[in-house]
Formats: sequence, C-alpha cells, structure tokens
Amino acid sequence: MREYRHLQVWQKAHRLTLEVYRVTRSLPRSELYGLTSQLRRAAVSVPANIAEGCGRGGDVEFLRFLRIASGSASELEYLLVLTADLHLIDAQASEQLVAAIAEVKRMLAGLMTTLTARTPPRRGGSGSVREGAAYLESDSGDDRIDDR
Repeated sequence: MREYRHLQVWQKAHRLTLEVYRVTRSLPRSELYGLTSQLRRAAVSVPANIAEGCGRGGDVEFLRFLRIASGSASELEYLLVLTADLHLIDAQASEQLVAAIAEVKRMLAGLMTTLTARTPPRRGGSGSVREGAAYLESDSGDDRIDDR
C-alpha cells in the first residue's frame, strides 16, 4: 500500500482542489447547485481517486484509479473553460487553474506510464513502453516512485 500524501501529483491535485473551492466562492448563488457543485466535485475527484488507488491491492488497481482521476481532471478543465466563457470567473484565474490542471494531467500520465511499464501485460496483450516518471516527495531527495 502506498502513502498517497507522499505523491507529488496528489499534493498538486489537492492544492488545485483548494484553489477551485476558493475561486468558486465568488460564483453566483444561482450556480450553487449547477457549475459550483460540478466544479467542486470534479476537482475533489482527482485527489480522491489518487488516494483510493493508493489504498488498493496493486499496480493494476492503482492504474485504474489514476485513469479515473485523469478523466476527472479533463472534466474539470472543460468546466473551467465553460465558466470563463460564461464570464462567471476572471479569465486570468481560469487560465491559472487550467495550467495547474495541465500539470496534474502530465504528472498522472507519467505515473500511469511508469506503472504500465512495470505491470506485466495481460494475456494476449503486447508489452509496454518504458518512459515517463512518477514522482514522490521523499527525504532522500529521490523523486522517483518507490515500491512501497
């Protein structure tokens, strides 16, 4: 079992979620059960799925939850574009959040690539490419994923 709080991607996703909550406080009250709720749920889904995947039995399950987190990040990105296009949030705030989402998605892709490379292919499947990086915070200064 991995400690999700040590994953840099979880830390960035968590900070992104906090920022989405901050930005959505200024949305009109009429959007409380619309865009505000959808934005917050999509944002929370990213670090929540990373955390849940860490608590699962192995790399295959972890990978499945990382894919879900990546999908939620894409959903959040669209919702922010929509919110900005509706002029409900400042364009600069939207751009900053979209940039943060892009970073989280890049990190998720790297982690998924690393997990795929070390997970044996299923019967009838082909091998996987070894590239990308999965990052952890550690006291040793080593930012690569470990085998906890």
